[in-house]
Amino acid sequence: MSETRGTILIADDEASVRNLLSRVLSKMNFTVTAVANGEEVLALVQQQQFDLLIMDIRMPVMDGMEAFRILRLDYPALSIIMMTAFGTVETTLETMRLGAFDYLTKPFDIPDVKQIVEKAMATRHNMGENPLAFAEPPRNAFIGSGPAMQEVFKTIGRVSASDSSVLIEGESGTGKELVARTVHQYSSRKDMPFVSVNCGAVPEGVLESEFFGHEKGSFTGAYTRKIGKFEHATGGTIFLDEIGEMSPLLQVKLLRVLQEREFERVGGNERVKVDVRIIAATNKNLKQSVAAKTFRADLFYRLNVVSITIPPLRERQEDISLLAAHFRDKYCAKLQREPKQIAPATLAMLESYNWPGNVRELENTLEHAIVMGSGRVILPEDLPEDLQTGSEPGESVAREAQATLRETLKAVEKKAIAEALRQTGGNKVHTARLLDISRRALQYKIEEYGLDSGEEGRS
Repeated sequence: MSETRGTILIADDEASVRNLLSRVLSKMNFTVTAVANGEEVLALVQQQQFDLLIMDIRMPVMDGMEAFRILRLDYPALSIIMMTAFGTVETTLETMRLGAFDYLTKPFDIPDVKQIVEKAMATRHNMGENPLAFAEPPRNAFIGSGPAMQEVFKTIGRVSASDSSVLIEGESGTGKELVARTVHQYSSRKDMPFVSVNCGAVPEGVLESEFFGHEKGSFTGAYTRKIGKFEHATGGTIFLDEIGEMSPLLQVKLLRVLQEREFERVGGNERVKVDVRIIAATNKNLKQSVAAKTFRADLFYRLNVVSITIPPLRERQEDISLLAAHFRDKYCAKLQREPKQIAPATLAMLESYNWPGNVRELENTLEHAIVMGSGRVILPEDLPEDLQTGSEPGESVAREAQATLRETLKAVEKKAIAEALRQTGGNKVHTARLLDISRRALQYKIEEYGLDSGEEGRS
């Protein structure tokens, strides 16, 4: 007897469906259990662990949707495939929004069932016990199916259950704030504020007031008391983006907040207690900054309790098609355009590009394509010029500048040769000596520029 490949629970009030699925899946070497309603599902899931649940939506006693919502909260790592004979757009969207792995409409084809089950089991195997795998996605859900992003998801799942400080590292455009928001959304602080501050965008002289607030009259222009970002984030999470840009003085004050959980407003003496989780992000290598003494080592270690490194898009080629489809749908809806397909040649171009601007650049590229394209298919010519030529931003400008310089130099060279030919009466030996080049090189240049030594010499 072959070893079981996993455990599957089937829930359907029709005995014929339960029997059919049980036979098919058992032949695939899965251990199968079948029940008739949602209450039996909840009871069994509490008693034993299942790798996959295939559940009908409409069942007596407790229907599938009610059981599904309970399972999403209590067992977020359980893969669930929903099925129904009464499929509507609303039920499909609702089940997928809540995190169903897939959706089957009866009557279904057995090959389709086998394919979906294989995919669900393979995905579960790759994701392990990741609680984010099929939980309700964040409002701005990011996408990633490759191993690099799965590690990011697993780390988010683990760190969300704590209040530890998190340091997110990654290149610009990789989605560091989106990761921070996801950590917050899955934490116990999710119903409290999420406050974001870009440390690189706020002038240094204003940043302390932005962080901690100020008292009335503390400096010129301080006409009223101001509450800072840390107070606004009380009970929730504060996200400090581009933390590597913070001045040494403010680093000291931030370290004190992390240690003592209190601060004073600018110009004030009152100690303000704060209960806030800190998530920081940087596109710099902070270890190198610590070594260069531009970033405090003690602050780095306070922030770097848990680190999350987001891979650049060029290392996530398997995610490009998924992201492109997501942004295509987003901007077709936003710009009120008809649904579009992405041509294979276009997708190949997207997958071969280096993406120096990462996911943000890919999103801008798809928005550009939706705006500029006229048909129902996104073609290569709908993409920005830099992407069509395979160059990075700025390279086309550089090429134009180089081309302009080359043309200018050629024009000067042609004029100099023509003038030398005129002075020597078209004598190539004398012209070559005058220009300090070989006669052979001169002959090549005359042919390249279409010069006639006799005519040019007499002109």
